[in-house]
Amino acid sequence: MISAQEALDILDGAEQICTAEEVTATVKRMAGEIGASLGESHPLVLSVMGGAVVFSGQLLPLLNFPLDFDYIHASRYGNETQGNTLQWKVMPKENVAGRVVLVLDDILDEGHTLAAIRDKVLELGARSFHCAVFSDKVTGRPKPIQADFIGISLPNRYVFGFGMDVRGAWRNLPAIYAVKES
Repeated sequence: MISAQEALDILDGAEQICTAEEVTATVKRMAGEIGASLGESHPLVLSVMGGAVVFSGQLLPLLNFPLDFDYIHASRYGNETQGNTLQWKVMPKENVAGRVVLVLDDILDEGHTLAAIRDKVLELGARSFHCAVFSDKVTGRPKPIQADFIGISLPNRYVFGFGMDVRGAWRNLPAIYAVKES
């Protein structure tokens, strides 16, 4: 965990790359796309904690179809800036077997965590797996999974805000920022 002053210094030196208004418009667009595709399937929606909590909280009220909601917590990052071994912290409480499952996540970075979640959901017997990510980081490298619904593409920089953190801080920002490049 970093101090409040360290967090303020990071934000002060950061570059805003997506405004709060752009974030809101993106979430609304995604809700329409998801509704058109999955609206008649009564899906089980799983939010990936903790990054997707802000995205999920803004998206769910815009989905105008019946759904069941639960969460999953798997992480390769913790408060680190680089991925490590995947840790399963919480599995879904809802029964996944036979369900259409939509997983919501904040960012598709390298894709290893979301691919592992897909594999686990299918292993648990889901009828189908779909995923929506608010942001897809353009890394220039192949990823083991592609999202079915993508909000925005982000540059290959360390980004934070709207659910994404920088050393544990700033998930609560309504816009998206990139750490200043050295």
